[in-house]
Parts: sequence; structure tokens; C-alpha cells
Amino acid sequence: MADTLFDSTVGGLNAVMNFRLANQNVISSNIANADTPGYHAQKMEFETALRDALGVSDRMPMEASDPEHIIKADPGHIDPVIYDNPSGVINLDGNTVDRASEMVSMAENELQYNAATELLRRKLGVLKYAINEGGGR
Repeated sequence: MADTLFDSTVGGLNAVMNFRLANQNVISSNIANADTPGYHAQKMEFETALRDALGVSDRMPMEASDPEHIIKADPGHIDPVIYDNPSGVINLDGNTVDRASEMVSMAENELQYNAATELLRRKLGVLKYAINEGGGR
């Protein structure tokens, strides 16, 4: 029932927040293993899968004569891909973690998570306003 209560925006924001949480875990693991010999830094790819699921692309948008002609995306079932970071430089001990770039990635990830949280908060605020028929509390 909750799936039919909200539109695709809420589902998309939920997927983004879940990804950002998982990405934070990957980045934290990289930082924690920065001194572990032989550890290879991991990276997570999610944006491409999310764009595909939401139907966002650089191509010309499709047109339909009826809204039911286009299948709606389900962003809740997107699995991010975790792989060895190919841009990592191998140190003498075999470790590929660049602590400075991981900290930058962590800060960027936090900003994107906070932005998605704020968008979701505002979306739910609009729904609350509509439920209250525009009145007070």
C-alpha cells in the first residue's frame, strides 16, 4: 500500500538515499584500510543505473499520445556495482587507497545525501500540507 501512496519522486529519492548510505560504507572501508598492505580501494557505480531506471538520458525525449504507453520506472530495485577503483595508484605495499581523494569522495557523498534528504523532507511537507487541506497543524 505504501508503494501506491507516493509517486516516483519519493521512490527515486529513497533509492538515492540508500545508494548514498551504501557508498558511504564503501568509502569508509577504503579509509579504514588505507594502511592495510595489499588492500585495493573499492568504488561504487550507481548513477548510470539510476539514470537508466528513471528514463533520464542525453537523447531526445520520447513522446507518447497516451501516458500509459510508457512503462514507469521502478528505482527501488537498482543494484549498485562495487568494483576495484581503476584510478588507484599502487603503493609499495600493494595498497591503492588515496586517503585525500577518499575524504573528498566522502564529503561529496554526504552533500548528495543531505540534498536528497532535504528534497524528501520538502516533498513530504507538501503532502502533509495537502492532507491538512492547507490549514494549520
